[in-house]
Amino acid sequence: MNTVVMLAFMASAATQQIPVDTAALDAHLRFLASDLLEGRAPATRGGRLAAEYIASQFQALGLEPAGVNGTYFQPVALVGMTPHPTLQFAVSGVVDTLSFLDEFVAWAERPEADVAATGEVVFVGYGIRAPEWQWDDYKGTDLRGKVLLMLVNDPGLVDSTVFLGKILTYYGRWTYKLEEAARQGAAGAILIHTTESATYPWEVVRGSWSVEQFKLDQPHSPSLAFAGWITEATAGELLRKAGGLEALARAAARRDFRPVSTGITANVAIRSSLRRVASENVVARLPGRDARRAAEAVLITSHWDHKGIGPAIRGDSIYNGAEDNASGIAATLGIAKALVQLPRAARSIIFVATTAEESGLLGSEAYVQQPLIPLGQTAAVLNLDVTNVRGATRDIGALGIDRSTLGPMFTAAARAESLTVVSQPDVRGAFFRSDHFPFARSGVPALSIKQGIDFVGKPKGWGEDQEGIYNQQRYHQPSDEYQPTFRYAGMAQQVRVTARLARAIANDPSLPRWLPSSEFQRPQP
Repeated sequence: MNTVVMLAFMASAATQQIPVDTAALDAHLRFLASDLLEGRAPATRGGRLAAEYIASQFQALGLEPAGVNGTYFQPVALVGMTPHPTLQFAVSGVVDTLSFLDEFVAWAERPEADVAATGEVVFVGYGIRAPEWQWDDYKGTDLRGKVLLMLVNDPGLVDSTVFLGKILTYYGRWTYKLEEAARQGAAGAILIHTTESATYPWEVVRGSWSVEQFKLDQPHSPSLAFAGWITEATAGELLRKAGGLEALARAAARRDFRPVSTGITANVAIRSSLRRVASENVVARLPGRDARRAAEAVLITSHWDHKGIGPAIRGDSIYNGAEDNASGIAATLGIAKALVQLPRAARSIIFVATTAEESGLLGSEAYVQQPLIPLGQTAAVLNLDVTNVRGATRDIGALGIDRSTLGPMFTAAARAESLTVVSQPDVRGAFFRSDHFPFARSGVPALSIKQGIDFVGKPKGWGEDQEGIYNQQRYHQPSDEYQPTFRYAGMAQQVRVTARLARAIANDPSLPRWLPSSEFQRPQP
């Protein structure tokens, strides 16, 4: 955005009022997080009810259907897999059978009913090949058919001089590690869990990977046979005769690390209940007013799915996903309601409520593979995942503001709401964990709108404390439920800032672009 356009936007934004119906935000969240929707897992009755509800709300607002065949739906073909694994380790002839859920979780990486693998366990440190960081944990070692045991996160967690220190890079995400292990030809990969390195407790792993998992119903090569997690205590006992976990972890933090053969054999068998199902993204359009630029669009994304019904915790087995992400859908519907009451922008605005985000961003990945608007005509993606239900703040944040020209535009939108912009270190790697990421990886500038941390009427540090409590006690657990104590002034702030930002992007003569320092670049036409 050039200086003249920026100043004009700020002047108009400062006087333009963005209407927000907080009672409607509460009603949307309350319904979507209800036990009646049974956790909104894809391709379940509760998931279909959620998708139909969102479509009906889009229709009631007067938004055009933007899906296939004149509907509000974009089909997403999935394979559901409910794992029933066994994992044994053989050391010096002694076989130890691990306890599923308490000591390990595992799942098939291929949509097959029965997967079995036997292989030598090789410790590969952080499992990273990153030439730009002069880092290679593999060193050309032939690991075909091996079972790779690795640490989560990246070496910056323990050495601030490498990578980005405690700011998690994509190399630290478990999804990258499985991708790289597959490229190495491994039979399987096992991740060692610690709460610090994963940024969430074992209960999250246990709850996430014991229920039905989904993959896009399409071939994927290369692929592992299986993947899994084990607890730190289990890994420590397992590696006691192979040098010890602490010593291996210290070695893994150095550039000269090389894979370590442990002398341990893993035997894995996974029986999966399979079902091929159809789920759907829910998609609606607010058409642009400009005859030429209406073919271009700003996307506003949020995921409607959650974990469904899983292992009971304190007697509750419904993983309602109130904050994650009924709150994001409520905010998206609030943005849509606000924008239909304002003059049309030049570009179109597309609302995409995605499916199967919790299974690996599958709904957004499916959209990227078959976009309803060409990615080259997609100006930007604004994502909402876990929005503010705790009250008004003096600030607001967004993941990715330092990566593209969207950053100054976001700052201008925040200032129009008298909010300062807070930028916290992304120690949890959140930029790589929600629906904007497949778009970013495909070259579309993207932000994920985050709540502020400086809460009105609360002491300093209260916002960070509440976020920590949520991550430890409610994230991906049945306790993420609707609460009558939810307050919507903060969500309303996010709605207003996102609506302002969407309109600014939609009216800007030029398309946003990644900064030269970003790892993402829009493909040249």
